[in-house]
Amino acid sequence: MLNKSVAVIDVRSSEITAVVAERGVNNTFIIKSSFTSSYDGFAEGQFLDVNGFDEALSSVVKRTLAACGDKVKNVYVGVPGEFIRVVSTDNVISFPSLKKVSRSDVKALEEASLPQVRKGWRLIRSGCLYYVLSDMRRVVSPVGMLTDSLRGRLCHYLCSTSFCDCVENSLSKFGGITGINFIPAVHAEAMYLVPPEKRDEYAVLFDFGFISSTYSVICGNGVAYSESFSLGAGHLALYLTEVMDMPYEVALALLSKVNLNSKEGAATMLEHTFGGRLYRYAASEVKEKLREALDGICETIEECRQNFTERNLDYKTLLVTGESALTVRGATDHISGRLVRTVSVISPQIPYYDKPQFSSLFSLIDMALKDRESKSFFRFF
Repeated sequence: MLNKSVAVIDVRSSEITAVVAERGVNNTFIIKSSFTSSYDGFAEGQFLDVNGFDEALSSVVKRTLAACGDKVKNVYVGVPGEFIRVVSTDNVISFPSLKKVSRSDVKALEEASLPQVRKGWRLIRSGCLYYVLSDMRRVVSPVGMLTDSLRGRLCHYLCSTSFCDCVENSLSKFGGITGINFIPAVHAEAMYLVPPEKRDEYAVLFDFGFISSTYSVICGNGVAYSESFSLGAGHLALYLTEVMDMPYEVALALLSKVNLNSKEGAATMLEHTFGGRLYRYAASEVKEKLREALDGICETIEECRQNFTERNLDYKTLLVTGESALTVRGATDHISGRLVRTVSVISPQIPYYDKPQFSSLFSLIDMALKDRESKSFFRFF
């Protein structure tokens, strides 16, 4: 691996991107290489075309290796929410008397909290929602604090072995790659996009993807609840195709031409040329059908809200990000009105990349670099 750099693979439901990056100044990143390949995506926890996924992944990795002179030895692969299951644990360890919590105490609690291995799943990472001291103080980092007991509310990310197998089989063709590290994308986004002060009091994040989207409840340094469902901007286009008898490619093009907040006259038309033919549709009808399709996504978001019963989050802002967050202008305003809650679009605060479609990529880069930095640090202790 190049000094100070990491190789990251971002698997989204429409594209796969591989980058080699390192930290820059003022919380920025230096992108040394970046390659993207489209593929059919995934739904219901399965790749729609495994061979197509393999070809797309191999393509971006091959180009990355060529650009870096085959110096990449370890890669970090983001795991989409469709292939992740979040398991929460709540354990307590006691001490004979009052003492300062050490790193080994925290590690002992974490090891005692690991979930049992489940067939078809692989544990890839754990996170901390919060710790509770004997005086009932809730903290994110208990090291150095006085207590005679330590309670830990932890979350554990299980990755589908089918996803791991597909990635490992594809990368096995590249003999120079000796290490594959899986990162749950939902965890990376939570830690990178949502400020600590918001996470401490719970936050709600919605990653609006192309074929698959993920609703998550974030707390502390972990995820308290996560649910993925196979709905996204691709399904908005599919709905237009079905109810308005238009080619799918035309429907996709119209998504970016619509503004749900605008007021057009009855004669206003939306046009797109495809296959040598001009297609024209009434703007008002397209907007009406898109609102209907968005209502279906809102209903699923509402179901996720109801499924999380640990705390009332009705007053919390719905933080929206992902590759489809801004595909349809006015969509987030419609979602806000339909759910009767504030909606805010979030994205990386990086020049030229401050758009929600880059959220998963830069969240993964940040977490991969932190992993690398922490390993380098502990080499000296």
